[in-house]
Amino acid sequence: MVDAEQNSLRKPRADSLRNREQLLAAAKAVFTEAGAEAPLEEIARRAGLGVGTLYRHFPTRDAVLTAVYQREVEQLCAAADDLLASRPAFVALEAWLNLLVDYMATKRVVAPALRAGAGPQVYAASGPAITGALQRLIAAARASGAVREDLTIDDLNRLMIGFSHGYDQPGWEASARRLIKIIVAGMGAA
Repeated sequence: MVDAEQNSLRKPRADSLRNREQLLAAAKAVFTEAGAEAPLEEIARRAGLGVGTLYRHFPTRDAVLTAVYQREVEQLCAAADDLLASRPAFVALEAWLNLLVDYMATKRVVAPALRAGAGPQVYAASGPAITGALQRLIAAARASGAVREDLTIDDLNRLMIGFSHGYDQPGWEASARRLIKIIVAGMGAA
């Protein structure tokens, strides 16, 4: 019994973690290109792994979709701190808003497929994490004096709702990136 407990407490092996990451990166690419109903075999092939490896990590299509979405949220949130550590706060905020567009492009593909199953719980958990990342970026930009003092999280949330409108339509991404430039120009300290 102790051996079974020890096995369940062990960290995943490095190759297993690497395989999982390869599968998630491939899944994002395949789903973005071919939609959420793309063959899972194509994901395994693109990752350079066997389909059995895919199923060991993700027993169902929903599990793959959920993991891709969660990975996107985690990467978006982690990027806020990485950008703040490596760039001036205002530049970090603009770069993060562009990463948000990338996140939305992925979400556009996986969101409809996640409406059932774990989708609602996954979405509920992602909102506070994304808002927290944005709050850190705004606070740092305000503290640096680079943005208007009256800029709030609510202001940026409203702006994000605006530039996310029609994210499932052709041409949305280019339009969203133009709007980010306009938004950033208006956020600067007066």
